[in-house]
Amino acid sequence: MAKKTPNKNTYDYDLAKVYLLGKPDAELDYPFGPDVAVPKIRGKMFATLGEEAGVGRMNLKCDPEEAIFLRDTFDSVLPGYHMNKVHWNTVVLDASIPNGEIERMIDNSYALVVKSLKKAERVMLETRHGKTALYPERAELNQ
Repeated sequence: MAKKTPNKNTYDYDLAKVYLLGKPDAELDYPFGPDVAVPKIRGKMFATLGEEAGVGRMNLKCDPEEAIFLRDTFDSVLPGYHMNKVHWNTVVLDASIPNGEIERMIDNSYALVVKSLKKAERVMLETRHGKTALYPERAELNQ
């Protein structure tokens, strides 16, 4: 059987998983069962990823004000499913959100979680990977 190649024009489950796991020191876990992938950094989750009826869905951490703005801007951004709805959004990967915006949301979620790590862990990551890899310029604009 041929390997499924994600459509480069549409963010789907597979493309999201590749991008999430491309973040520095990201690890994949399945604490909620085999249907929900949970990318983590230093044991803290920065996303969840699953599929419903063949459509990918991600939960991403977000600044509370930005979370509301994104929900108002995109029909496919909803309050975080099974999460603290103040700090988490669910992003439906239905091709209605530009890829760059999805990546910005992922980067922002990752950066928020890295910033919440213990100082020693943060400094080690910053030394190993550099601050720009951990806190992309796009994420820093949302501080």
